Order: sequence, then C-alpha cells, then structure tokens
Amino acid sequence: MIIATYKNETKTLVTHDINDIKGIEVKDILWIDLNQPSAEEQQWTEEFLDIKLQTRQEVEEIESSSRYSENEDTIYANSNYLIIQDNNYTTVPVSFILKNGFLISHRNTDLKVFEDLHRKHQYFTNIKVNSFQIFLNIFEIRIDSDADLIEKISKEISLLTKKISIEKDLTEELILTISNYQEITMIVRESIIDKQRVTSALLKSDYFINDYRERIRIMIKDIGSLLDHTAFNFERLEYLQNTFLGLVNIEQNKIIKIFTVVTVIFMPPTLIASMYGMNFHFMPELQWKYGYPAAIAFMILSSLWTLLFFKRKKWL
Repeated sequence: MIIATYKNETKTLVTHDINDIKGIEVKDILWIDLNQPSAEEQQWTEEFLDIKLQTRQEVEEIESSSRYSENEDTIYANSNYLIIQDNNYTTVPVSFILKNGFLISHRNTDLKVFEDLHRKHQYFTNIKVNSFQIFLNIFEIRIDSDADLIEKISKEISLLTKKISIEKDLTEELILTISNYQEITMIVRESIIDKQRVTSALLKSDYFINDYRERIRIMIKDIGSLLDHTAFNFERLEYLQNTFLGLVNIEQNKIIKIFTVVTVIFMPPTLIASMYGMNFHFMPELQWKYGYPAAIAFMILSSLWTLLFFKRKKWL
C-alpha cells in the first residue's frame, strides 16, 4: 500500500489512491509511506522518484553506517520500532529516505505512529509542513509513545513490588515474570538507543536544515531521560530479583531449621533406644519389671528437655 502526503497551493492532502498519486507532480510530494508494498508498487516508486529502496537485509543491519548515511542531497536512515504482538514485545525495522524535499518511509508492519500522523494531515489540511518536519514528527511521536510504554512498564513493576512485599508470593511464576520484564526493558532500551543514534547523526548532518537543530537537541534530551528511566527500571528489577532470591533463601532456611530441630529432639530417644537394642548378655534393666515404661519416660523427658533448651536459647 502507498500513502502519499502532498501539497497544493493552499492545503496539505493525503491520499491512498494509487491513481491519484500517479497524477501528483514530484515537486508537490512531501511524504510517500510504503506499507507492505507489492513489487510493482516498489518499482513504480523507485522510477517515479528516481531512488533506490533499501532491501530488508540492508535495513536490518546493525552497523552505524547502515543505520544512518548521507550524501550531498540524500539522507538514508533506518530505525527499529517497538510493537506488541500477542502480548510479546518485539521491534520491526523502518527505512527512511529524505531527498529533494520529499520523504519516503518503507515498512512491512502497521505502526500506530504512522497512522496517527496520516490522520493528522488528513483532518488538519491547513497545516503547512515540509518533509523535514514530517521526518522529525515521526520520531517525536515515537519518543512520546516509548515514554508512555515505559510509564506503563514502570507501573506494572511497581505492582509487582507490592505483590512481593504484601503477599510474599514466592512462586516460580514470579521469577519468570521478573525475567520477562527484564527482557522487555532491554528491548525498549535497545529501541531507544537506536533512535538516539539517528537523532545524533541528524544533529551533525550537513544536509538537514539548520532551523531544526534546537528541535533535534530537545529530542536527544528526551531520549536521554528515557534511557535513564529504563536504567532505573532495570535496577529496580534486579532489586526485585535479589529480594525474591533472599526470601526464597529465608524460606529454605526455615525448612532446614525445622528439620534440624526435629532431628536434634529425637537424637536422645534414639540414643536410649539404641542402647537397649544392644545384644549384651548382662543388662540389668532387661530384667526390671518397670524397665520398659521407664525407658519410654526417659525418652520423652530427654526430648522435652531438648525442646525447652532450644526455646530458652530462642532458637525456636
């Protein structure tokens, strides 16, 4: 699908109709958004705008030169966008080309940030924008969305903290939940760092318009604050993990303590019983009428004495 944002003498317009797009002059094009385009749509776009779209492999490269590059009249930028699919967090690549006053975005996934911007241009046609502003708007909206996502994750981590402190729920599911949030936080952080690389490169760009330098600086500061927040979340999760493991150790120590106490309490009776289980010929107590009840009483008294000793020492 191709979505075109273009200008006429008085308005900024948006169209999804390929026939309408073919009738627009190149000088009036502001933004061409390719969302899961067919091979024919890609070929037409390359011929119409005299560009070469990047392949999926090129877009997914992680080297700095692959994330951002420019020449005298073109900027190539690739950025990963965070999405939630089936309750799982993942990133999808988006390719940008900024050339001769128009912007091209190439993606293979529906992304809310693009839909929101298309809707804004469609309903507020009197807004005058250029391709540089649209490019920055995409990143600004994405940064705001990442901030909302980080805030959501922070609230969920806070609820998890309260759950541990109030319920002391030491289940295997809890440690898996903490590990899952750690993985999510790392994915979010990687996505934000990716935007930081692109915006930092824009700030140093010779091609990008100088009028937007201060705006880019503000974006970089916002990104820095998001990175600080993700670092705080990660530290908080590590604290939760350590707390969980500490509580598990305490519970294990309590169990071991119980077994130890029980073992020690039954040691004296065991000793007494084993003595009278010896096969010596001369054992006076064997002929004693009250020998058996006396041995039983002696066993009970020895256990009680051991139990009282533990209580006096406050080991129980």
